[in-house]
Amino acid sequence: MITKENNSSLPGRLGDPNSSLRVDERADPRLVNALAPFGLDIHPAKASVDGNSSATDCINWASEAELNYASVFKTIFTDLTPISSVESSEEIIIGMDGNEIKIYIHRPTNVKGKIPCLVHMHGGGMVILKAKDPNYERWRQEIAARGLLVIGVEFRNAGGALGCHPFPAGLNDCASATRWAFKNRDKLRASSIVVSGESGGGNLCLATALKANRENWINEISGVYAQCPYISGLYADPPLNLPSLKENDDYFISNATSAALAKAYDPLGENSMNPLAWPYHAVKEDMVGLPPHVISVNELDPLRDEGLNYFRKLLSSGVQAHGRTVHGTCHAGDCLFPKELPDIYSTTVNDIYGFCKFLK
Repeated sequence: MITKENNSSLPGRLGDPNSSLRVDERADPRLVNALAPFGLDIHPAKASVDGNSSATDCINWASEAELNYASVFKTIFTDLTPISSVESSEEIIIGMDGNEIKIYIHRPTNVKGKIPCLVHMHGGGMVILKAKDPNYERWRQEIAARGLLVIGVEFRNAGGALGCHPFPAGLNDCASATRWAFKNRDKLRASSIVVSGESGGGNLCLATALKANRENWINEISGVYAQCPYISGLYADPPLNLPSLKENDDYFISNATSAALAKAYDPLGENSMNPLAWPYHAVKEDMVGLPPHVISVNELDPLRDEGLNYFRKLLSSGVQAHGRTVHGTCHAGDCLFPKELPDIYSTTVNDIYGFCKFLK
């Protein structure tokens, strides 16, 4: 039993409501130093929106948040050595809704023949940021340099510069890109198709697989690699069975802003239990028959436990799945700091490569 006398032994903000990444002894000191110039090693100023705000206010706030995050990522990803072993191109495809979708294709120049294809869906809570942003472009190139064909999807967002297109617009675009990759696999010289993404992209890759399973085209997807997936939608009123939402709240991301993004994604709340919007709510019938998955989470992420719970659901549904926790890191911390955390960054890139090659 947790009492006032013994709860101080609990991790993070469960034990100390004032805890932050700066003082949490679990945090990698290099991560803390990397976040400090942006004031992200401590609790941020209270956001102007939360789960009780109107959808309009949440969408307006998202535009400002997009600019702030994009500025941080641009700073972090400057002055990196160019990757010369990858050729990149762009293509416009037509999605299932009749809209144009830009995709970014990256292929290693030193690998011949057929290779696994990774369809990547970027983060941003399905609401903000772009596949063209420097952090995501670099991520795709790093993975391609290891020996994979990588496709980035510029899907419609629910807010920001590419909005406002609420659920299921972004999911439909990701599904369309995945199906395009499978249909064109001979031209692409792709041996298999794996879907992947982090945060909101983690949601979208999991939801793409669930959608494919529901619509009977799951044979087109060989595997799923989801990082720090944003999948519960339960941020306005965190449940007790997801203690990391309290334990790590305001560690780089907050429940309040996660709830605001959720409101922008599904303004009327009509899809709060729909697994295609929030994969956490999938049941066994949704999951049986899915291909192998990797669910990778970050120890100091509010979203950690929803990812781990999804991993356990996969196992109980008979799906081959591997769970992975990146210790000492915040939300998406293993794919944001190539200079400050090069070993962690490279390890995750290599793990994605190894998973795709295993499925070949």
